[in-house]
Amino acid sequence: MTPNQRLMVAVLLSVVFFVAYTAIFPPEQPEMAQVKQSNSKSDVASKNQQASNILPNSVSNVAGHEISPQESKVANDLSTLVTVSNKHFILKMDTLGRISSTELLDEKFNDKEDNHAQLIPATGTKPLFIRFLDTNLNEEATKTAYIANISALDVKDGAKKVVLTQKLSNLTVTKEITFYPDGHYDAKVLLSDNKRYFIYLGQRPEITEQMMTVSGAMVYTDDGIVTIVEDGDAEGRKTFSGVELISAFDQYSASIMYGFTKDTNIVIERDRDDNPVVYFEATQNIDFNGYIGQKEYKTLKSINPVLTNAIEYGWFTFASKPLFQLLLWLHGILGNWGWSIIALTLIIRVVLYPLTYKGMVSMQKMKNIAPQVKAVQAKYKGDPQRMNAAVMDLYKKHGANPLGGCLPMLLQIPVFFAIYRVLLNAVELQGAPWMLWVQDLSRMDSTFVLPILMGASMYYQQKLTPSNFTDPMQEKVFKFLPIIFTFFFVTFPSGLVLYWFVNNLFSIAQQFIVNQQFKNAKDIEVAIAHKTEKKND
Repeated sequence: MTPNQRLMVAVLLSVVFFVAYTAIFPPEQPEMAQVKQSNSKSDVASKNQQASNILPNSVSNVAGHEISPQESKVANDLSTLVTVSNKHFILKMDTLGRISSTELLDEKFNDKEDNHAQLIPATGTKPLFIRFLDTNLNEEATKTAYIANISALDVKDGAKKVVLTQKLSNLTVTKEITFYPDGHYDAKVLLSDNKRYFIYLGQRPEITEQMMTVSGAMVYTDDGIVTIVEDGDAEGRKTFSGVELISAFDQYSASIMYGFTKDTNIVIERDRDDNPVVYFEATQNIDFNGYIGQKEYKTLKSINPVLTNAIEYGWFTFASKPLFQLLLWLHGILGNWGWSIIALTLIIRVVLYPLTYKGMVSMQKMKNIAPQVKAVQAKYKGDPQRMNAAVMDLYKKHGANPLGGCLPMLLQIPVFFAIYRVLLNAVELQGAPWMLWVQDLSRMDSTFVLPILMGASMYYQQKLTPSNFTDPMQEKVFKFLPIIFTFFFVTFPSGLVLYWFVNNLFSIAQQFIVNQQFKNAKDIEVAIAHKTEKKND
């Protein structure tokens, strides 16, 4: 293969590699958030190390679901103590003072079985669960029910507060929780005596399990570092300080806690399935905030701008965030996410047009001189040095660059990666229609029309694109790529397939323009040559 052909194949393989990238080669996460070098930070680090060393095995056991028989009995006997509701969700708290369930009532958030989304898993730790360092005290706490000052709260018109109280032999625990209509809450925990204890974030939602999405736990620190521990990858104990938010998340939803003091000790451990479990060491009287719901950008920003960092796009966050902002702006104008995706694709193509145009022109030039290159290679077959020199002279004479058609395409790959992550993680696309049969851009096209159109457009684009394959087998493999991509895209969200399809259409239009320009130029050359020949006669 020539260098141009090798790079063309490399580009195509890079695209295939990317879509499997997240699942096959997840990025390594740092052991703990970076700590600034100052006296106060050194004190915090010392405190964290001390806390990490003295955390009892019993804490790790709860994280790993290895609960004692007594605790298991209490857990099975739990009943609902408080119900918080509005038209969008129903949240319940049990007699252990935990958020035991959160049900989303909007149909667009339904799970794969079309049931209402349940954000709190049936097993595992629950949000606001308290565990004491003292074993005897903790055993009593897991057998003593809380009492509430109210059993039902309707938050459709505004925030409402509930007070939970647990009276132990030598300690009284009070939880004051204010719930808001948008799904966030303010929590205040007060102890009548200073005892060491820990508050749990709870297990992540288990609603959306699409291929190539990341699920697990996140820690975002005040120095802008994001640490993600994916399900199945948790190992040992990781400790953090200076934390802005912690999140247990799946593709679209999350359980988040935030509003910590700088010296709050955040810990991630693993359960028996190597999934992350997050908790933090609390003080005698502590205030913090939480949110349970969908990772919708506008909602998170309205609650607290720091929560938008819970929407994570992987390595291409630097490009994905501004692209999503642009998509959001377009939606504000067009009012339809499908047309917004098409408009975004058009803008990207216009911005990248100089690169794509240069690449297309270079490929056309390479196609035109391909017969001459083949003749030179045959002529100097036994002398590689003379052959290479002659080929390079031929490139220079015709202004062709064997890398010119590929480098612009390689530079566009990060843009595709970024838009891919945006459309895969945007909860705003859930239940969002485009037109006709596409009524949910977050789900696959059950009619398969969009993937087929995408494959057909890719095939037609391939027919228009100049190629100089000399090996018939390579050319056959190249022709099968549209079929491979069609099957690959069948299960993708409709929004992502729509982007790729429209992108192909714009590429076809650009390629047609370039081909027509070369055809016109060639016709002019032929006409001039014919006129010159006639004049000489």
